[in-house]
Amino acid sequence: MQAVALEQALKRHYVRNQRWGFIWAIWMAVLWGAWYVPGTALWFEHPYVDIPADATALRLTATAVMTWVHAIGVFVWLLLWNGMLGKIKDYGRTMVRFRRISKWYALASLCGGPMAIFGSYMAMTYAGPVFAAISSLLFPVVGTVIAALWFKERITRRAALGMGIIILGGLAVYGPGLFGQLQSTQSDAWLGYVGGIMSALGWGAEGAVAARAMDVSDPDVGIQCRFSFEVFFWGLLILPAITLFTDIPVGKLLIDTLANGRALLWIFLAASTHAYCYTSWYKATSLIGVSRTGGIGNLYAVLALIFIACFTLQLPAWYFLIGLALSITGSFVMFGESAESVASLRDVTSGNQAMVEAE
Repeated sequence: MQAVALEQALKRHYVRNQRWGFIWAIWMAVLWGAWYVPGTALWFEHPYVDIPADATALRLTATAVMTWVHAIGVFVWLLLWNGMLGKIKDYGRTMVRFRRISKWYALASLCGGPMAIFGSYMAMTYAGPVFAAISSLLFPVVGTVIAALWFKERITRRAALGMGIIILGGLAVYGPGLFGQLQSTQSDAWLGYVGGIMSALGWGAEGAVAARAMDVSDPDVGIQCRFSFEVFFWGLLILPAITLFTDIPVGKLLIDTLANGRALLWIFLAASTHAYCYTSWYKATSLIGVSRTGGIGNLYAVLALIFIACFTLQLPAWYFLIGLALSITGSFVMFGESAESVASLRDVTSGNQAMVEAE
């Protein structure tokens, strides 16, 4: 009887973890899709709208300044979140354990900040939000490969099938727009394509690296550690280096950004969506793994189009309905996976090794 009761209790625990993991992943998709509206609108405000299209170095530096201010805004939102949860002390304890734990969040911040978020802003300005969105659709594939090779995360056939269907749905939504972008004769369009590749590789790598740290730390605390390191890297290393070795007016770009209320409003909104998108992402990853979270999170592509349509009052084309149907179908395929399969994400030896390293 005790064995049966224990088995039933474990099953309820697995089902609860699976349910909340998918809920957090869906919230991740909603908030990530919403981010593309303020993230793109920021480029139409001073000082960014005043930068000549052919001033490549100045434009890239402005992107770096934008990304740093954005990271500060995310950090403030996360500080509020963890303050309400009473986890500020846990955040401090995790940060100081650099050799065992927070080094992974430092690496995740390099993948997610100077690589992924910076690359996505590049893609928005040089190749348009359409390309920025579709290029990021590949991040679950990158994360899945890294997770499978590094800590042996198991990918069932059903999870792989669902993820593949969702990716096809995103491609159906953005494919025609992407084809139009690739016909562009803009001389600097290649920078947008590079930025798109950076975002896919960066977010995929960040998901796998952060999952390593979340084996031994709280995801709410971990995400604030990750953005703490990003604020540090931009503010104390990258931007000062640009100031020292170039004549680009980094300080003026920063002052003009902070002095423009409309620009700050867009950054404020973008930071709020990204802060809680990241919170949802890390929580879902800790419950259902890198690949499953990425597969469900890819619904952001459809949701981004909905939000953009609401603000531009332009109805989506026919291929949007095809992409929407595919994406929802893929989500249900993944959600139908057994809770026991989701529970056994990795090799036991991999999880034990992470625990040993944190001691």
